[in-house]
Amino acid sequence: MSRSGASNCVNPRSDCSRPSLQWYSRAQSKMRRPPLLFKNTLKCTLLVFGVWILYLLKLNYVTEECDVRTVHYVDPDRVKRAQRYAQQTLHRECRPKFAKTSMAQLFGHRYSVDLLPFVRPTATMNEAKFKYGPPFGFQKFSSKVQALLEILPEHNFPEHLAAKSCKRCVVIGNGGILNGLELGHALNQFDVVIRLNHAPVQGYSEHVGNKTTIRMTYPEGAPLSDLEYYSNDLFVAVLFKSVDFNWLQAMIKNETLPFWVRLFFWKQVAEKIPLHPKHIRILNPLIIKETAFDILQYSEPRSMFGGPEKNVPTIGVIAVILATHLCDEVSLAGFGYDLTQPRTPLHYFDSQCMAAMTFQTMHNVTTETRLLLRLVKEGVVRDLSGGIYCEF
Repeated sequence: MSRSGASNCVNPRSDCSRPSLQWYSRAQSKMRRPPLLFKNTLKCTLLVFGVWILYLLKLNYVTEECDVRTVHYVDPDRVKRAQRYAQQTLHRECRPKFAKTSMAQLFGHRYSVDLLPFVRPTATMNEAKFKYGPPFGFQKFSSKVQALLEILPEHNFPEHLAAKSCKRCVVIGNGGILNGLELGHALNQFDVVIRLNHAPVQGYSEHVGNKTTIRMTYPEGAPLSDLEYYSNDLFVAVLFKSVDFNWLQAMIKNETLPFWVRLFFWKQVAEKIPLHPKHIRILNPLIIKETAFDILQYSEPRSMFGGPEKNVPTIGVIAVILATHLCDEVSLAGFGYDLTQPRTPLHYFDSQCMAAMTFQTMHNVTTETRLLLRLVKEGVVRDLSGGIYCEF
């Protein structure tokens, strides 16, 4: 062995004994180490600096605000007509499977009537579910999904709702158009009330109601206040990125999310979800895939370096498609982006302007509006607030 080591020695002045070879290796290592150490240090410094810059941008990002004192006037006659239209919708005879049948007629094979709304354990792997990465699928995340499903005690629509022979859904958007219509009483009468992200009920119940069946959101959208959660709510998590899985697991297990994980969210996320795990569900990513690629016919995802593609639907339009899979009849309220009125309030609960929608790069709200307009005009869904198409 020592002779073999001697034959590989590159120092001609050495007798090639083991101590000399060790000294030579240490010397060479010392010569190489400073540049490598410098490179690694530089990389770490740049990474930390980049994360810090992103964090500062998050803290200082402020959108233009509208003066809520100048909210547009709501005609009292329009208020009466909107309330009457909502009551007429509720008093009509409920038509079983109407939403699914209508969607299938409108979109053919692009709409799957058998699509399950929530992720649940299965004996066989659904290949379609793992074809794409989040939010359109769980590619490369099968182990994380399995870990979440193992700690969730229930995965289906609650039995008391699933057993109803005909269910009416209302998806309540966050639009400023809800202010002043006083639709709260009517909205509370629907069998299933779907709310989006952190849209508050406290202080706004006269206009948006106070009944919540489903709160559908991603981590950054989840309400921060415990007051916005009710013990029987169904919390439906929409997973868009890798850290969303970590966040949901922490919420289910009532654990603290590490600080370094929180850095990867673009805004503050809830520290806990005050609901029993049996009330938590994971949205089937195939609902998002169906919404984006089949119904809206967006381009499929390319390399992450290809730039923004606007192929991710908003939570609102995803919720509408989900509702057609859950309920027999579907209504909307609080939907409609009127980009021609940039100074009008975007939401019913804050002072953000409609103009903010022109700066976002992820969603194609024009295409979504065309879809919703088609659904309303074809009679697939009803628009109770008239933001998409007014029928009252």
